[in-house]
Amino acid sequence: MTQDRIVVGVDGSVHASQALTWAMAQAVRTGARLEVVACWQWPATAGEFAPYVDLDLSPATRQAAEQAVAAAVGAAEGAQAVEVSLEVVQGRASDVLVERSDGAALLVVGSRGRGTLRGVLLGSVGLHCATHARCPVLVVHLSDADRAAAGARSGEASEGPVPVS
Repeated sequence: MTQDRIVVGVDGSVHASQALTWAMAQAVRTGARLEVVACWQWPATAGEFAPYVDLDLSPATRQAAEQAVAAAVGAAEGAQAVEVSLEVVQGRASDVLVERSDGAALLVVGSRGRGTLRGVLLGSVGLHCATHARCPVLVVHLSDADRAAAGARSGEASEGPVPVS
């Protein structure tokens, strides 16, 4: 069994869940270790002008990430044999994932996370990772069925596949 390491970023979005499912299946196929990374940042957008808040989102982030990992293990045949580590890190996801990509066989991210821009083909974290990671990067896009289900949950109208030129 190889000691390759696959790093996957999770954030609770359906896109990250799809990336985790793909990464788990790849770890099963290759015998790689799976390193699941969940990041949180506070305050997310207020920057230096936000009042100091002593809030640690690590426990809630860890719980959500553990649930995502359990679902991915349950969905992939042979996943019980995969060595999985989960790390919850405070910081910008794009920076943390690029750092974790050092020495990895593969970095896997979803095409879009929990950001506010809907309909983009690639989110800012995926773009940053694709251009700065220190290993190959796979950006997982939702299947048509998953895209329709995600749109239904969020109240979006379901759109067909978006052609890329």
